Amino acid sequence: MLKIMIVDDSLIIRKKIAKIVEDLGHSVIFNAQNAQEAITAYTQERADFVTMDITMPDMDGITALRAIMQIDLSAKVVMVTSHGQEEMVIKSIQAGAVGYILKPITHEKLEQSIGEIFTEYRRESDEFLEE
Repeated sequence: MLKIMIVDDSLIIRKKIAKIVEDLGHSVIFNAQNAQEAITAYTQERADFVTMDITMPDMDGITALRAIMQIDLSAKVVMVTSHGQEEMVIKSIQAGAVGYILKPITHEKLEQSIGEIFTEYRRESDEFLEE
């Protein structure tokens, strides 16, 4: 079971991701409504996996990602983004993100993202496709 942190300024998105995380058998250790909350929470308890919205009002997700990477170079942060933010995604990957998920987030997208990073959680059908 992974300890997951969700960072998004939208309560609806945070609840949706939390539901998917729990359905996948993982635990949400923190729901951050902004980047500063995420940085503070990550400092106190490191998550195994972080979903980070790129666009937030107080501080963008890339800035928060950089701060988290300064705390923990092995942090596993996946950026959550909308179509049309390709430049921001590239900057995120350069800053240390391990991937991205396009909105709307679905059970399948999140499960696939987790499986790409943590092979022990990869679905058997994904393994079959790779062989």
